[in-house]
Amino acid sequence: MDIKALRYFVTLIQQNSFTKASETLFVTQPTISKMIKNLEQSLGQPLIHREGRRFWLTPAGDVVYNRALQILESMGQIQSELEDLDQLQRGQLRLGIPPMVGHLYANLIRNYKQQYPNVELTIVEYGGKRIEQALLNGDIDVALTMLDNSNEETLAQLPLDNYPIHAIVPNIEKWQTSELLDWKSLEQEPFYIYTKEFTLSEFIEQRCQQAGFSPLISARSSQWDFLVALVKSGHGVTFLPQPLCHRVKDDGLLVKPMNQTMNWSLGLIWHSERYIPKAAQAWIDLCRQSVAIQQ
Repeated sequence: MDIKALRYFVTLIQQNSFTKASETLFVTQPTISKMIKNLEQSLGQPLIHREGRRFWLTPAGDVVYNRALQILESMGQIQSELEDLDQLQRGQLRLGIPPMVGHLYANLIRNYKQQYPNVELTIVEYGGKRIEQALLNGDIDVALTMLDNSNEETLAQLPLDNYPIHAIVPNIEKWQTSELLDWKSLEQEPFYIYTKEFTLSEFIEQRCQQAGFSPLISARSSQWDFLVALVKSGHGVTFLPQPLCHRVKDDGLLVKPMNQTMNWSLGLIWHSERYIPKAAQAWIDLCRQSVAIQQ
């Protein structure tokens, strides 16, 4: 069924005149007649009776007229909603952020909400590996995470920040005189690291293997503060990105740089082969502006 034909039909009935309808629609009267005839043929029933210049609705025409009003109203609503999306007066952004990352971009999130207050923001907190999978599955639109190259053909990247990873060890004599820690020096220490869904966990294990040993993993957790508390018990080691190290203010702990630096490279990722919703594109654009300002 042709929406334009329905619009012509409704306008004709509302104006009760071919002349007035043609003036309203800015088309000729024969054009309206042709559209009505095509509509009647597609429905298989006459919609109006004609006597000279007079016409009135048939029973079928009455049904079609009332339904057409509803259809045209719905089409108008669809158009309004699409215009709202274009202008981001509505919409949804599903943003993935690992637990350690969120606080670093609180200002950026706040700026986004100030610019687009009517966009519903849903923040999903997963580890980096699980976030990548959620992005590939279409469960989220875009994510802030630690960058790696495991899905570089499918996931687009926008690098944002780069921080060194430091070791957190007990404040005991063994570590007090060392300015830098060697990975090999940690070989006999219990490791308290993140769950396997965290990209950082994989990077830590790779560095240990490069140093010639497999880490003795005593505990895994998604909560960095819990891992730090385990170290505070007097033995073992955990690792924190530099921006989180200032939160470790305790006489029982030491923050030690590693002599073979491991970087926490953060960035934005999104599916490069899938449609990007306008709300997500606005977030990507805001992040690009932030990078440009920093540079």
